[in-house]
Amino acid sequence: MADISTVPIRTGKSYRYNESDKSQESSRFQGSSGFQESSGFQESSGFQESSRSEFDKSGSKRTKSSKSTKIFKWFLLVASLALVAELIWFLGVAPFRPFSGIEVSGYYDYDRDSLLAYAGLSPRSSYILTNTQEIETLLASLPHIESARVFKRFPGRLEIDLQGRQATALAFAYIDGVTVPVLFDRHGVLFHIGNSFSPEVYMDLPVISGIIVEPPFLGLRLPARYFSFLEDLETIRVNAPDLLTAISEIRLDRNSTEGLDITLFLQHQRTKVLLSGLNEELLRYTLLIADVLAASDGAPDVIDFRAVIASYFPKGGSL
Repeated sequence: MADISTVPIRTGKSYRYNESDKSQESSRFQGSSGFQESSGFQESSGFQESSRSEFDKSGSKRTKSSKSTKIFKWFLLVASLALVAELIWFLGVAPFRPFSGIEVSGYYDYDRDSLLAYAGLSPRSSYILTNTQEIETLLASLPHIESARVFKRFPGRLEIDLQGRQATALAFAYIDGVTVPVLFDRHGVLFHIGNSFSPEVYMDLPVISGIIVEPPFLGLRLPARYFSFLEDLETIRVNAPDLLTAISEIRLDRNSTEGLDITLFLQHQRTKVLLSGLNEELLRYTLLIADVLAASDGAPDVIDFRAVIASYFPKGGSL
């Protein structure tokens, strides 16, 4: 058997592999393997430690995130329950409770409690059961009230705004043989009878004659033929009240066309002015002509403005 120390090579040369070389190779291999094993172990240990640290950190983060989620869910639950309770109160309870307050503003010549009782309101009246249109109709039917507006304020307040009637004309009527003053507004509604109002109310109002009111009662409405005249008179009273102070009386007479003939009696003059209608411009022009005629030829008895061309009758002339 050939010695293992020598290995024949085809090149014709031989390589001597002795024991010392074998031992060196063995030691070199063992040293290299040990180093590699040692390095691999250290690297593996470091990786495991790093992985364990990262796992602990991620676990801590998941725990904190879970707690925050639970807190947020509880907050949403409490907020939802509070919102539902609020909706139940406002939509299901509060509208059925009695009004917490009823405010009445504007003019009204009535006791407040009597006014509310007439409107059908009681301490038990509530938002859901109150009909504002019905209340407005009831209040507007009162003689002294021209209009009423009612507002419901959710969830439990009621506001009533009243507009009283304003006197446009003063007339006289007979009650049991006694002459008493009565007041009409621009709609021809009689809303006051007697002398209980203060003189300031009728001081600047023209006296209207020719209107037959028998028997007078509160809420009485004049016939429709007077409406246009009263509206025009109210416009003059608001826009040019100084013109009405020059008139002491206005007489209304029905004519053949179912309209009105208007006769003005002037203050401090005996002149009568005949008109078929009344407005601010015409009244101003009429008073100007009357003053001019009174200063020139003396005040005439009658000035007729019913035709296109005005005419007048001197003193002693016939109408």
